[in-house]
Amino acid sequence: MKKLMAIVVVSSIVTFCVGCTPDQNSADVITEDVIAYNKASKAVPLVGSWIIDLDAGVMIDPQTSGLKYDNGYLYSLSDASAHASQVKRLHKISPDDSQIMDKLGPTEFSDSVRNSCFYDYLAGKPDYEGLAPIPSEENAWVFVTEDASRSKQLSETCQQQFANTGSTFFPTLLVRLKLSDDSIEVTHVRPIQFPRSAQVGDFPNDGIEGLTFTKDNRLLLGLEKDANKQPRVFEVTIDDKFWQAADFAVVSDSELLLPTFEQGNHPINGMDVYYPSPDSAGYLLAAARNDSELWVVDLAKSKPTKRIKLAFFAPSGDAACESTHLMDNASIEGVAVVDNYVWMVNDPWKVNYLKNVVCASDEYRYQQMAPLLFKMKIEDAWFE
Repeated sequence: MKKLMAIVVVSSIVTFCVGCTPDQNSADVITEDVIAYNKASKAVPLVGSWIIDLDAGVMIDPQTSGLKYDNGYLYSLSDASAHASQVKRLHKISPDDSQIMDKLGPTEFSDSVRNSCFYDYLAGKPDYEGLAPIPSEENAWVFVTEDASRSKQLSETCQQQFANTGSTFFPTLLVRLKLSDDSIEVTHVRPIQFPRSAQVGDFPNDGIEGLTFTKDNRLLLGLEKDANKQPRVFEVTIDDKFWQAADFAVVSDSELLLPTFEQGNHPINGMDVYYPSPDSAGYLLAAARNDSELWVVDLAKSKPTKRIKLAFFAPSGDAACESTHLMDNASIEGVAVVDNYVWMVNDPWKVNYLKNVVCASDEYRYQQMAPLLFKMKIEDAWFE
């Protein structure tokens, strides 16, 4: 999603702030300026850490579009506009030091995917925009695609077969991948069908961005905006038979109590689920990237959404500059829950990213479109 936000009018939403001091574990450096900003703005300040690539430098233009945790590591992926070295690779990140440990890929394909209508697109530059490990399957993941408008279009036969998407001309795809050592195999693919009544609209670059599983194997899909410019969450159950079919996977509206807006663009991008207790129905933690907010959405659909205002700071390595500076534009696109923390990764928005430059010695990081990791403590008060 690459749109500017506008002033909004919100209905039926609770605005919420963790208004004390920032979590000491959420940043390498918490300065007096950061704490002062927190008190003045009522936003939670988060100081990020630059993700370090295999060559010991910052990541070059990964266009990070998802973040999830599995077996001790964070994983991110890149969209189709990333540097060629990042596309179709799964980035394995150490949460201890923000270091890239491995880049899994290149991608291989099963015979069934090779013979599908979507092979040419997936073998080219698929616009992956969200990911989630499949809870019931070890080393199995699901990715979701977004914009295919600039790719080779489907054959006439395939267009007729998958015309009724309920959304974009080229269908959104759910893609199952299996990890093995350093390789990734795309094993299955299912196109998504939205109900016509949902009024999703035909917006190739404003589609599904967030993926996460609930504990009962429902896959939640976060839509940036519908035909009425509202963010939405859809869902589909992933069972043992799901990937055996090749036709449309029909999703339904989750009917969660999301914010509604009268104007502007307010997409949700990265998201994950958190359970405060074993018997809890759970909460969806979703990043509203244009608004610099984390939304706490009750999956039981009984409490209004709480909106936590965030302020993102980047560290500087130059002693001549302040140790941290407030970012002009962060654009969070990945959210991962790990124990009692929320991890977030930003998507360097090329049009705006150089606006973050405060210290001249940091300019090259922004020129490289390098992302940062942010860590935030989950507070019990979010769920009251």
